[in-house]
Amino acid sequence: MSNFNLAIRSSWQVPTFETPLWLGKQNSYCVVIPVINEGERIKNLLSKMAALKTNEIADIIIIDAGSTDGSLELQSLQQNRVRGLLVKTGVGKLSAQLRCAYAFALDQGYEGIVSIDGNDKDDPAGIARFIDALKQGIDFVQASRFIAGGAAENTPVTRDFAIRFIHAPMLSLASGFKWTDTTQGFRAYSRKLLLDPTLSLFRDIFLEYELLAYLSYRAPKIGYQCIELPTVRRYPKGKVPSKISAFKGNLNLLTVLFTACLGGYNPKQN
Repeated sequence: MSNFNLAIRSSWQVPTFETPLWLGKQNSYCVVIPVINEGERIKNLLSKMAALKTNEIADIIIIDAGSTDGSLELQSLQQNRVRGLLVKTGVGKLSAQLRCAYAFALDQGYEGIVSIDGNDKDDPAGIARFIDALKQGIDFVQASRFIAGGAAENTPVTRDFAIRFIHAPMLSLASGFKWTDTTQGFRAYSRKLLLDPTLSLFRDIFLEYELLAYLSYRAPKIGYQCIELPTVRRYPKGKVPSKISAFKGNLNLLTVLFTACLGGYNPKQN
């Protein structure tokens, strides 16, 4: 366990979770992968990471929201060099999952965290470059398919439009940092950023998809070093697998976006 301010740690709101697998900390950095019923997609991603020997530069930790598809069999995970499996038992969706995993990783003493979605849309080859950026003093690395060197394959037209002309421009204007790709979860954060009490990310207000927009708004706003690095994001052809419903889900994302940009998730000042 890492020694940091116990008063701050005791104030964190972290959903309950179980730890079916934990083989201990090996590296200074970890990769957090949120999943729920990703089936062959998470298996494909882990196979790619094993081929890249990602485990030699970062510990791989999966945070599951309660998968029932048999995709997280422990023996298979260990064969793919996964060191930890956490299973959220408390309420909430993606933001709740991330709070579980980030709290766990910080407790273990990791110097930085890379997050990558478990749906196999992102190329994990970028993980090494993200960790290098953290080592060089960057606090927030965002993957971008829209900058030079990046690529977007089969992105749904409506989603592409929303990111380019609504989501990224609004967060850029509100935060003061020019973002180009703000909805995807392939990112990296420094320990310093995640522990900052003026950021205060361990709050129950972050239950669904609020945390990603909040961090994109808040981190540059309070002076942290942020960059985007080019990556490839591939959607499969045909029906797009997504946990976000077409109407209600996208409406919620817009509500979250406006709330974040207006400072609605900022911690209250004492």
